[in-house]
Amino acid sequence: MELYQFEGCPFCSKVRQKLSELQMDFIARQVEPNGAREKVKELSGQTGVPVIVDHENDVVMNESDDIVDYLEEHYS
Repeated sequence: MELYQFEGCPFCSKVRQKLSELQMDFIARQVEPNGAREKVKELSGQTGVPVIVDHENDVVMNESDDIVDYLEEHYS
């Protein structure tokens, strides 16, 4: 699992918290708050974060509420 995020983003924090609650291993990929986000756009089609990449299920997802729901549904 990879999480594209930046520190200080409340939406990213929400996803990190859920990943921690579920005791999931993940790689936090830091992006610049106001910088270029080519990799994020390449993965998800947009530049907003957070974005998760779930390699096990071949899923790329954005929007923190959707990510949290997905994690609860598939990993709790």
